[in-house]
Amino acid sequence: MSIPIAIAPTAIGRLILGAITAGMLAAASAPAFAVQAFSADYEANAMGMQGNGHMSITAQGKDRWQYSLTIRNSLVDLSQSTVFDEQDGWLRPLSSTDLSRLLVKKKAVNTSFDWGKNQATWSGDVKSGRAGPVALQAGDMDALLVNLAIVRDVAAGKPLNYRMVENGSAKPMNYRIVGKEKITIGGKSRDATKVSRTSGDKEIIVWVVPGMPVPARILQREDGQDSIDLQVKSWH
Repeated sequence: MSIPIAIAPTAIGRLILGAITAGMLAAASAPAFAVQAFSADYEANAMGMQGNGHMSITAQGKDRWQYSLTIRNSLVDLSQSTVFDEQDGWLRPLSSTDLSRLLVKKKAVNTSFDWGKNQATWSGDVKSGRAGPVALQAGDMDALLVNLAIVRDVAAGKPLNYRMVENGSAKPMNYRIVGKEKITIGGKSRDATKVSRTSGDKEIIVWVVPGMPVPARILQREDGQDSIDLQVKSWH
């Protein structure tokens, strides 16, 4: 999930999200999942600076949804959104947009998921070798949708194994439950399941609270140091 923040700010959120930031679950094996609108506000710590984060799902017409994430402080401004539909429990990405600003550096990347041709392509501020196409498989998701899949699969007791498609490639993302932990939300202590994924010197940790449709907390660590930390303040 991650490239150093100062080099690739757009990758930060996707990596986290693919938590927070993929052999993703095939549609046939995915449990039933009913998409519902929601909105959640987060405390966001990015590059050592406090700020705010927000996640939401909004309806985009019949049987289509948009899942969005923003992270903002005085140094970082990340905005990501994925339009998707639901296929028998599979959260199928249709298109996505990543916008990022780190100090004076800006970056915009658009992803198109063409399920008629079963391929994904990228446009905008992308390197020529990262534009695709990349062959798609049933069950593939992007990093944002992995968030929802983790919450769903922890609740259902399913394996946390996915295939994530982004940044001109497809790769497996395998998470594991590492324990239970108390987490404070809106001044109240809640029980949470702690899930982790490690790749080299980078780690993504996700806290899942029963009844909450999104992760209660997402932490990205690099070289043993916290790089981005999102913790929910309120949701509805």
